[in-house]
Amino acid sequence: MAQRKSVPRQIWRIFLHAIPTVLGIVVLNFLLLQLAPGDAADVIAAEAGSATEETMAALRRSMGLDLSVLEQLKTYLLHLAQLDLGHSPRYAMPVLDLIMQRLPGTLILMATALGLAVVLGVALGAVMSSFAGRIPDRLLSVLSLLFYSIPGFWIGLMLILLFSVKLGWLPSGGSGTIGSSLTGWAAVLDNARYMILPAMSLSLFYVAIYARLTRAAMLEIRNQDYVRTARAKGLSPLRITLSHILRNALIPVTTMAGMHFGNMLGGAVVVETVFSWPGLGRLAFEAVMARDFNVLLGILLLSSLVVIVVNGLVDLLQSRLDPRIGAN
Repeated sequence: MAQRKSVPRQIWRIFLHAIPTVLGIVVLNFLLLQLAPGDAADVIAAEAGSATEETMAALRRSMGLDLSVLEQLKTYLLHLAQLDLGHSPRYAMPVLDLIMQRLPGTLILMATALGLAVVLGVALGAVMSSFAGRIPDRLLSVLSLLFYSIPGFWIGLMLILLFSVKLGWLPSGGSGTIGSSLTGWAAVLDNARYMILPAMSLSLFYVAIYARLTRAAMLEIRNQDYVRTARAKGLSPLRITLSHILRNALIPVTTMAGMHFGNMLGGAVVVETVFSWPGLGRLAFEAVMARDFNVLLGILLLSSLVVIVVNGLVDLLQSRLDPRIGAN
C-alpha cells in the first residue's frame, strides 16, 4: 500500500509546478493586452483635451511604450524578477503599493463569500439528499436553480433595495463608516455590516452549485459498500452521515471551491462596483478604462498566484479527507 506523501513534499511539488505556470500566465497576459486598442498615453491625452504629436511621443517614451513588444516584454520580465511590477501612470505610484492597498479588501470579501457559499451549499445539499424526491428537496432545488440563474449584479441591486432602502438595516455601499474612529471589535463589527450585502451577492450563485453537487455526491455515496457496513455495525444515522457520507462528499465540493476562488475575482468586479467596495476587482475595471496595463498585469499575476496557492491548499485538505489522494 502506498504511503501518504508528507506535507513538505506536497508543498515543494506545488511550488515546482507553479513556476512555469506563472511564467506562462505572465507572458500570455502581456501579449494579449498588447492587442487592446489604445494605451495610457491616449487616455491621458483625451483627458487633457488636446495633445501635440511631440507631447504624445514624449509620453510614450517616458512610459516605455515606444519600444517593440518583445523589448517591452523583456523589460517587464527583468523588472518582475526584481519584484518590481512597474509604475502606474494613472495613480502616479508603484503598482505593487497600489495593489497591496486594495488586496486585503478583496481577499476578505472573497474568503467570506466562498465560506458562506460552502457552508450554505453543503447544508442545503445535505437536506436535499435526506429528502430526495420529496417536497423539501423539490423546493430547495427550485431555490438553488433561481440563485444560479439570476445575475449577480441584479441580486446586489435587489439586496440594496430590500435591506438598505426599504428596511434600513444595512449600508448600501462602502467598506466602513466614513470618519469613524472605531477600534477593536467595534471596528470589526462596523466593517462586517458593510460586507454582508456584497458577500451575499457574490456567494448566492455558488451556493446553488455546491448544494446540487453535495446532493448528488451524498446520494451516490449512500449506496457504497462501506456505508452499508457502517449501518450493519449499528452506527447511528447521524454519525454515518457526518463521518462517512458527508466527509467523502466534501471532496468534489472542495475541488470546485478551489477553482471558484479564482473565478470570484471576475464576479468581484461587478459586486465591488455595485457596492463601492474598495478592492482589486474595482481597481481592475478602472485600470482597463484607463489603459493602465501595468496595474492590470499586476492584478492578473497576483490573482493567478492566489489561485495556485488556494488550489495547493485544497490538495492538502483533500489528502486529509481521503488518504488515498495523498498517496498518488
